[in-house]
Amino acid sequence: MVSKEPLVVGKIKTLIFGAEGMLGTELCSVFPDAIKLKRNDGDISDRDKVIEIIKQNGPCVVINAAAYTAVDDCEDHQELAYEINGRAPGYIAEGCACVGAIFVHYSTDYIFDGREKTDNYRIIRTSWLYGVHGKNFVDTMLRLSGKMEKVKVVNDQFGKPTYAVDLARKTAEWIEYTPGIYHITNEGVCSWFEFASEIINNVIPCTSEEFPRKAKRPKYSVLVNTKTPPMRHWTDALTEYLHIRKTML
Repeated sequence: MVSKEPLVVGKIKTLIFGAEGMLGTELCSVFPDAIKLKRNDGDISDRDKVIEIIKQNGPCVVINAAAYTAVDDCEDHQELAYEINGRAPGYIAEGCACVGAIFVHYSTDYIFDGREKTDNYRIIRTSWLYGVHGKNFVDTMLRLSGKMEKVKVVNDQFGKPTYAVDLARKTAEWIEYTPGIYHITNEGVCSWFEFASEIINNVIPCTSEEFPRKAKRPKYSVLVNTKTPPMRHWTDALTEYLHIRKTML
């Protein structure tokens, strides 16, 4: 296990792409002094613009929280998905290499192989992300539960739910680790059905064959973390999220 002192937030110049998204918003709370770029502030699919932004700001760390995350929609817009999730991280990496910045990028249990145009990268693989500032499985379950007598959820796909708040906080520690690929999720393994059962009480199990989707889902996408101290269990994180969500109603 790698051991490093936590990053002292505020002492390094940080730039965040995707600052308005679910994870990006939480990152802005963790890095309050960061340069926060929303979608309208710069098109990450524009290589020249991305590199220009990074050069002009001269950050020490660039965090890419921008992504095309609607996987079924990606099947209908494959070129756009590849541009945002495939080429754009390469443009950001190029910009980081120009100014000597650390490049922080997030991948998923659908797996990004980690090849980048810079040696000073930190790639984090996470899974089943949910949070206040974006569409997510937890909110979908709550919405469907109020509309349907029974909610069917697959019980043969397994992974690790991850709370965006916890992932953002962990990022502040993780930046100073050695370059490489890391798995960071909340602890504990469950199926989508087991996850849903902790959210609503009118859920029933079904198989993936009973609930076909455009994008193929992995049956077992449990990411094993061996490089950093573990985060709290997913049930504890979910309890906090549900409490916060109730206070917002």
